[in-house]
Amino acid sequence: MKITEVRVKLVRNKDDRLKAFCSMTFDNEFVVRDIKVIEGVRGCFVAMPSRKMSDHCESCGNKNHVRAKFCNHCGQALPQNRVKKDPKGRMKLHADIAHPINTRCRQTIQRTVIAAFKEEVKKSRQPDYKPVQMDEPDDDICDLVG
Repeated sequence: MKITEVRVKLVRNKDDRLKAFCSMTFDNEFVVRDIKVIEGVRGCFVAMPSRKMSDHCESCGNKNHVRAKFCNHCGQALPQNRVKKDPKGRMKLHADIAHPINTRCRQTIQRTVIAAFKEEVKKSRQPDYKPVQMDEPDDDICDLVG
């Protein structure tokens, strides 16, 4: 598989560690959205798309984030020991939606996304810069559906 396009939408909040949202296209056929560029202590790194972990209230069955203390629906107090831990003993608050399964792929994605991010930062310094539009429908999904 080849990475055929990376789109970068810069985040303008100077105080935030989140620097950009990206989408990555593979083989001109498959897109992964909501990849994040985050500034860490050793420079920028890529975070793959994820979702918050949740579970259900024992009383009413409503879905709640695992860090919630009370049910969003019925107000029932939720047990605080329900957060699963990862193999390193850290609380697992998010689950990956898409991710590389080997180091080589992770390094390729990291290198490609960070290079595209740096290029977009460079472009953003130009007076005629127009930010990338990430939410525009750029594929023929309507042709597939109907």
